[in-house]
Amino acid sequence: MEPPCIAVEPDCWRRPALADAVIAGGGRVTAPSEATALVWAEPAAPELLPGVLEDGAGIEWVQLPYAGIENLTHLLDRDHRWTCGKGVYAQPVAEHVLMLALAGLRGMGSFARAQNWSPPKGRNLLGGRVTMLGGGGITESLVRLLEPWDCRITVLRRHPLLMDGVERVVGPEALHDALSDADVVVVALALTPETTGIIDAAALNAMAVHAWLINVGRGGHVVTDDLVEALSAGSIGGAALDVTDPEPLPEGHPLWSLDNCLITPHVGNTPEMGLKLLANRVTENVRRYIAGQELLGPIDVDLGY
Repeated sequence: MEPPCIAVEPDCWRRPALADAVIAGGGRVTAPSEATALVWAEPAAPELLPGVLEDGAGIEWVQLPYAGIENLTHLLDRDHRWTCGKGVYAQPVAEHVLMLALAGLRGMGSFARAQNWSPPKGRNLLGGRVTMLGGGGITESLVRLLEPWDCRITVLRRHPLLMDGVERVVGPEALHDALSDADVVVVALALTPETTGIIDAAALNAMAVHAWLINVGRGGHVVTDDLVEALSAGSIGGAALDVTDPEPLPEGHPLWSLDNCLITPHVGNTPEMGLKLLANRVTENVRRYIAGQELLGPIDVDLGY
């Protein structure tokens, strides 16, 4: 049996690791016009995808590179099978969350900016309460990482289901209650119309005065002006943001100057960390595609993630 023809676009020659991943899974890398599947390697250029799909009339499956596909959701259709990077980058992002949570609770924002020996401050994560918004791979990985800290964990997700290592799982209607007793609140959601602005003034007011907000989802999950106001007033302990709205965060933005705000430039997963992980996913999904098995990371066209 001939290997299936799979395109890696755009500019296959610039993505040799993904082309090698297709071959490792049993496929053959070809032009879109010959392909039955497409590995899309450029999430920042969604305007190019329709043309590639038009050239590839025989393409039935499209693999997208990231878990967050908000800039591509308008292209989803029922003529193709769509998969994305759900779960691929969960472990490095969860590790980043743990780093941000510890840094925030332990006062690293203030200490790193200090010009003199400052008074002691900080709280333990040990035995703390952690609320996670989102029940996907990042949350599952973070729950495992938090085991040594003996945290009491609440997860908020669209459809509450029991989760290993989690004390309680609640639905969206319980948002403010889930925020109220948390020492750390982690946002790890897909960005949808329902989750845009989920952390607004009301949600921030529901948080404890010492609590830290960690956002590794998308900047649009947080109403930035409301967050600036809460941080400036000291109504929450602080925020650690790997994503912002706007992004990149402009020079001179108020968030840069706040001691109780830590910002990393969307590096929870870097290209260097992620390419090998994505290549492994591509190889596995090509193998499954050939075997007629269920593909990893399926996208729900109706939900947009």
